[in-house]
Amino acid sequence: MASLSTVRSSASDRSARLAGVAGMIAQRAALLAVFLVVWWLAALRVPAFILPGIGKTWDALRELIASGTFGDDLGITLYRVVAGFALAALVGTPLGVVLGSNRRLGQFFDPLLSVVNTVSAAIWAIFALIWFGISNGTTIFVVFMEAMPLILTNVWQGAQGVNAEYIELARSFQMSRAKVMTKIYLPTVLPHFFSGARLAFGFGWRVSLVAETIGSSNGVGYRLRQAADLVQTDQVFAWTLTLIVMMVVVEYGILKPLENRLFRWKRRV
Repeated sequence: MASLSTVRSSASDRSARLAGVAGMIAQRAALLAVFLVVWWLAALRVPAFILPGIGKTWDALRELIASGTFGDDLGITLYRVVAGFALAALVGTPLGVVLGSNRRLGQFFDPLLSVVNTVSAAIWAIFALIWFGISNGTTIFVVFMEAMPLILTNVWQGAQGVNAEYIELARSFQMSRAKVMTKIYLPTVLPHFFSGARLAFGFGWRVSLVAETIGSSNGVGYRLRQAADLVQTDQVFAWTLTLIVMMVVVEYGILKPLENRLFRWKRRV
């Protein structure tokens, strides 16, 4: 009887999850339909160089794909964003753990982090252009400087929330500093890391376009600037929609499922 009830409970949970997924898909489809209808109606009332219609944007996207440089521009932009984000994670995560686990050190560097957070991406792009010139390093540096403080801050807050009793227990067992970091701090800060990482990745996408507009000879940002200079609004919309699709794929196809899998043990409200 117990096993039968367990099977029924598992089947019920599976059905509830499938129903939830179906409901979410229906909501997203309805939202997309509303967006397309509003776009279509608005495009009927203004000139195409201000707001191109759905059909004109689709034709522009097909032309971009057929141009031969579409995939290269997407690939180089994605490479720059991922490289800058990975560098930010490699630097920001250990720094956040160290500053969060050492109160005096954290208080000492707190003003510096506030200063870094107030500097805009455009200023970092100007500095990067001076230091690295027109190269991949310019965009990677700007993405790094925008993403690193977000990851560092979230990990820092997570490290400050570590239960002091766990630390005292670890000391009573004479655990090494490295084991305390990996066994106590790391599991605590991981949810905070993913929260900051998802936010940082989204910001990285946006600032990469700023950097490519200023200091690059290829990439999506560079193509957007070219299209804007020539008043090719349909191409601007085509590139923008392409970026939105890529961000949605990365967010809901990679980052969100990975986070759900790693933290499936956590209870949901």
